[in-house]
Amino acid sequence: MSNFGDKVQPAVKKETKNVAIYTVVGVVVMWVGFLILHLIWPEKIPFDYRVILGGIGGGAVAVLNFFLMGMAVQKAVSETDEAGAKRRMQASYSQRNLMQMLWAVLAIVLPCFQFAAGILPLLIPGTVIKLMGIKNSIKR
Repeated sequence: MSNFGDKVQPAVKKETKNVAIYTVVGVVVMWVGFLILHLIWPEKIPFDYRVILGGIGGGAVAVLNFFLMGMAVQKAVSETDEAGAKRRMQASYSQRNLMQMLWAVLAIVLPCFQFAAGILPLLIPGTVIKLMGIKNSIKR
């Protein structure tokens, strides 16, 4: 009997690991930014457990979103029907966007999260992927 990890292709595992590393680094940089801004404007910029929880939650949702995208691509590539593959990707996109929107609403509404610290990590994977693409195109 195979487990879930056996069904994940090595490329999806590798890229999700890379995105997770970049996201953790990005969240830590965000926390440092919050701390610096808090030291400058303590009455306007918070730095407390809510910032930490927001970063952890947002980072987890960002990495999960990337992983689910990788799994959807993996499954779509194995589809024999092109229309079925397209539907699978569209459904995945919609579901992943819904997940991120739900997280954003929770980060805004629930008092245990600082909303900006919860939402900013969602931007990290896409930003890093674009920067890596630019870096690789400059190398060539």
